[in-house]
Amino acid sequence: MNRYGPFNWILLLLSSLVLLFIVAPLTGLFLHTGAKELFETAGDKTVQDSILLTVWISFAATLFFSIAAVPFAWLLARKKFPLKSVVQGIIDLPVVLPHTAAGIALLGFISRDGLLGKAASLINSRGGIALAMAFVSLPFLINSAKDGFSAIPERLEKAALNLGASKSRVFFTISLPLAWRSIITGFVMMFARGMSEFGAVVIIAYHPMIAPVLIYDRFSSFGLKYARPAAVLFIIVALVVFTVLRLMSEKRRSVDPKDENADS
Repeated sequence: MNRYGPFNWILLLLSSLVLLFIVAPLTGLFLHTGAKELFETAGDKTVQDSILLTVWISFAATLFFSIAAVPFAWLLARKKFPLKSVVQGIIDLPVVLPHTAAGIALLGFISRDGLLGKAASLINSRGGIALAMAFVSLPFLINSAKDGFSAIPERLEKAALNLGASKSRVFFTISLPLAWRSIITGFVMMFARGMSEFGAVVIIAYHPMIAPVLIYDRFSSFGLKYARPAAVLFIIVALVVFTVLRLMSEKRRSVDPKDENADS
């Protein structure tokens, strides 16, 4: 009786409205895109190159920055230091910044007169695109990894240290393996956010065109009908990539309980 009470019906209704809000625009996008248009767009080398460029730059940026971001996340989870709350606020800042403002900030940093621009030419380059993607998406990886490290009982790390293990060995053999689920989640979120970035990227590099910029360019130049197939194709590719990553993560997770029992 309680299972179908008024409260559950209200929850079901509200949940359905939220789901409908997400699904309806995407459904309309697919329904208004003909198979012929989609196949023609899929065969367009410009679109193929743009989507491939988007995927590999976002993945490369995520992989590169994770080398420093994951140890930084451990530091935030384990250590107390002056102005730590300020540092955490700075990490979250790119998430709340208007992304065009983020792009302008980066542009000043990598321009010829900027600190990084004096060492390398990054405007209208793949490197500049990677920096723009990483700037707006890095907080997702850091925060997720930090939550993973925080969830690990600190006594496990201290016990290993007391037994003579080095700090680096404790990090790589205890902290990192136990927090890997949160790290993988953060990696996927950062990768996804980087792939979808438009505002910061378009200020740094209109060319070479990543998929979000290409879609905008087609919309502004030729209208909705010409931009829609490219958007649908990009959504399909993104969905396939994220599904594969999630399946790989779930497969690894299903093996973990056996490993843990074996270790115990």
